[in-house]
Amino acid sequence: MKIGIHGLTSCYGCQLSMAIVRRLLDVVDKFEVEYFYMLSSKGDIADVDVAFVEGSVSTDMDEEEVKKIREHAKVLVAVGSCAIHGGVQSILHNEGIDYDQAFATVYGDRPIHYRGRVAEPIDKYVQVDYRLPGCPPEEEEIMYYLSTFAIGSWPEEKDYPVCAECRRAGNPCILIERNEPCLGPVTVAGCDARCIKYDIPCIGCRGAVPHDTAWFDSLAKTFKDRGMDKEYVRKRMAIFSAHHGKLDEMLDAIYGD
Repeated sequence: MKIGIHGLTSCYGCQLSMAIVRRLLDVVDKFEVEYFYMLSSKGDIADVDVAFVEGSVSTDMDEEEVKKIREHAKVLVAVGSCAIHGGVQSILHNEGIDYDQAFATVYGDRPIHYRGRVAEPIDKYVQVDYRLPGCPPEEEEIMYYLSTFAIGSWPEEKDYPVCAECRRAGNPCILIERNEPCLGPVTVAGCDARCIKYDIPCIGCRGAVPHDTAWFDSLAKTFKDRGMDKEYVRKRMAIFSAHHGKLDEMLDAIYGD
């Protein structure tokens, strides 16, 4: 099976995670890696059975590249929060600040040689067949996706929140018991509630639970009842879910327009 591993605008952490999987040798003989620029720094986008794509569309070049990747891939997997949800670099979405304003604030009048834009998830531009969540994905998840493709099957995506793993681990609920703004109830599972185990509230880095089952309104009501205002709650939820189609609608239902 031929695969390609690609990166758009991102920190390249997802690709790095794929490159250093300890058990990779268990399945590597099942694949021909046709493209992995991070490791080889050469070659061109090639015809593959499965393309793994990290990063958001944040430049014109990103858009052109992801469309070319899609043309050459039978299956396309969005890898990580940037590719799936736009990542932290899309936090300006719906903030009323355009790209030029943001660029001028950070970089002043320094010129750049490409056209940037507010980051967007790749499914705004191409069909995505599967989503491998994480920031970056866990090693077991990477192995699971590779293994299912290797045997001619397909991965089943998680559709339940971090809270499920957190409670199974026996952790105390830091939202209920300590009034911490934890986003575990709306964040897709797979991390084994690692942050909560270290007494840190979830910030939603894996992105929202899919299939419109991320109840931001219910969680917002809980936050509101604990004295958290709308602006604070929205900014926290939007770090990784700015592009969620119902985020603002749900918050308005709780806090008002």
